[in-house]
Amino acid sequence: MKNALIVAIGAATALSINSHAEAKRVNFGDLPPAVKETAQRESLGATVKGYSKEVENGRVEYEVEMMLNGMSKDVSIDPSGKVIEVEQQVSLDAVPAAAMAAIQKGAEGGSIRMVEEVKSDSETAYEAQILNHGKHREVRVHADGTRAPEQN
Repeated sequence: MKNALIVAIGAATALSINSHAEAKRVNFGDLPPAVKETAQRESLGATVKGYSKEVENGRVEYEVEMMLNGMSKDVSIDPSGKVIEVEQQVSLDAVPAAAMAAIQKGAEGGSIRMVEEVKSDSETAYEAQILNHGKHREVRVHADGTRAPEQN
């Protein structure tokens, strides 16, 4: 019985570790043709920092990391070339007023280090990186200031 419990705990731990995506760096030449086409289109005018491939919850995704006008931009693409999500750093004055008010409230006196606009088919959210008393955390809200669910 004790051995069965140890095996069950080990299996549960392995499953929880494997449910989180682990990105693997890849070269542009390793991307599927449809992903290459989308990556080129989405990175026009940007400096590409790198490409990665990850499997999250059994789904393959490719990510293009880039800098555009001095700000970070990451584009997630499925194997068919469809854009899944775009995370783009924005200036604080580009954040909608209601979202900014919610971010400031959520910062609880900490400093807002960066805000990214995160767009997908299902939503647009604003993710703020907060530094408060030496600890980093994230506040994620919708444009109207309501709390947005955390991403995996």
